[in-house]
Amino acid sequence: MFTDIYSPIHQLKHATRNHVLVKRDDLIDPYISGNKWRKLKYILKDVQKKDKNHIVTFGGAFSNHLVATASACARASLKSTAFVRGEEVSNEMLLLCKLFGMNLIFTSRENYKNKTLLFENHFGSDPQAYFVDEGGAGAEAVRGCAEIIAELPQDIDHLFCAAGTGTTAAGLLKGIHQRKLKTQLHVVPVLKGGDFIADEIYKHTGNVDQLVMHTDYHFGGYAKTPPTLIEYIKKFVAAEGMLIDPVYTSKMFFAIDDLNVNNYFNKEDKIIALHTGGLLGIWGMKDKFVY
Repeated sequence: MFTDIYSPIHQLKHATRNHVLVKRDDLIDPYISGNKWRKLKYILKDVQKKDKNHIVTFGGAFSNHLVATASACARASLKSTAFVRGEEVSNEMLLLCKLFGMNLIFTSRENYKNKTLLFENHFGSDPQAYFVDEGGAGAEAVRGCAEIIAELPQDIDHLFCAAGTGTTAAGLLKGIHQRKLKTQLHVVPVLKGGDFIADEIYKHTGNVDQLVMHTDYHFGGYAKTPPTLIEYIKKFVAAEGMLIDPVYTSKMFFAIDDLNVNNYFNKEDKIIALHTGGLLGIWGMKDKFVY
């Protein structure tokens, strides 16, 4: 379960972006893909070290993190429970969670705000229960994401990633600093008002040198997918043969294309985009893809 896994690097082929490489973390695993595996790696090792057997975590009804955690726990012979934000629903993602043996506790949005209290009220007396924050956020996740840098060419000028909380980005920047690279980390927040992500990154790294924020590519906010973005996804996937998701990676690739059109990069610049997976989430928006 804890064996190191390395994902390939592919080159985009469309003429306007054939200078862009993609770190294909989406290919790590069908269910524990992308940054989810990176974040869970050291969490699972800590669970093993502390001799616990029950991971308790949090997420929305279409959370890739919940599916990844459920799958990882099943493979590691651990129990798993998730507090699911909002009213009780059924969908493809939650079906996968249940198939992997995860217990789901649907929780009002108000109560969901205090995750620590939820954990204590339900599992505070269970010495085997292990708290994992929403999305796997935490020091272990940052550590796992930092390892990505060692798998990339060391002469990269620009590294791009999409961000919701900043955990993955914090790990990437930490890895860049640890290796004393010249690489600039470009973060594309997928939610409106994403400037706060720089502060979250700073909490983990203590240094935001070489960090560039691109906060104008949220398309209206988290999980907002206007027709312009849907059409972009359809054209990108058909041109590249590479699936991207509506919430994260599509906004990152759109940003790269837009910056390129506006001559942001030098011709000789080396660019890598991190594909953070999350592809199962497309089922939550399947009705928007009308042909």
